[in-house]
Amino acid sequence: MSQKPGTPDTKVQLTGETETLLATLYGRAVDSRAKQPILGDTMAAETVRRLDYDFTKLRMGPGDAAGVALRARQLDVWTARFLAAHKEAVVVHLGCGLDTRVHRLDPAAGVHWYDIDYPEVIALRRKLYPEREGYTTLASSVTDPAWTAQLPSDLPTIIVAEGLLMYLTEEDGTALLRRLMGHAPSGELAFDAFSRFAIRTQRINRIVVDAGATLHWGTDAAGIAALNPKLEIVENISALEIPGMEKLPAAHWAAARVTSHIPGVRDMARMYHCRF
Repeated sequence: MSQKPGTPDTKVQLTGETETLLATLYGRAVDSRAKQPILGDTMAAETVRRLDYDFTKLRMGPGDAAGVALRARQLDVWTARFLAAHKEAVVVHLGCGLDTRVHRLDPAAGVHWYDIDYPEVIALRRKLYPEREGYTTLASSVTDPAWTAQLPSDLPTIIVAEGLLMYLTEEDGTALLRRLMGHAPSGELAFDAFSRFAIRTQRINRIVVDAGATLHWGTDAAGIAALNPKLEIVENISALEIPGMEKLPAAHWAAARVTSHIPGVRDMARMYHCRF
């Protein structure tokens, strides 16, 4: 018997930090159904329809979804700029989860795109998303050094990480980024990071608590700059000041404007665009 359109056909068995990827997926899906979507990720909405999972327990409102979409769009913008400047390049998407970035940006033929995540996440991706030219999925913990050898080492490389680095220990996270920067001849980093204060107050992060996950690595601009002598921070944006924040629901935008004037809160989550 054929599957009815929109009927869940793929079971989800993710726990802990891997389960948190469903919140960002759902946020993009909710945004895509808004009257004026920020990201417009209709592929995320279709993926949510296919997954046998109770997304209502994530309690993702329009404001939360808009925040997720804004963060994703900013990383898309930085990645797209890099690809526009480098017709032949490598994209290393760390902790890709069920993100559809490679499909949203639709890179040209000269781009080698690698999505890396745990084997159970990659297995789920392979059930849900089509293959495409120049696209490779690597089933591994991002902190395992072995998979780096599969990347080209002679092309400009952009390393993208969304909602990942805070789940790594500082030792593992810094080793990972240094290893990748050492492998590539030149390139960029595009990622979000939490402050040490955000790590200390993680009990108020509902998505992390509900998933039973733990955050480890908190850093700041000085910590990022120390990763590599060649590293230059090109842009450093508070998550409360991402371009397009005015598209948030009125109450959420007002709250973001107020809290953005409180230094400790403003810096809890930041987005970094770096060059090396």
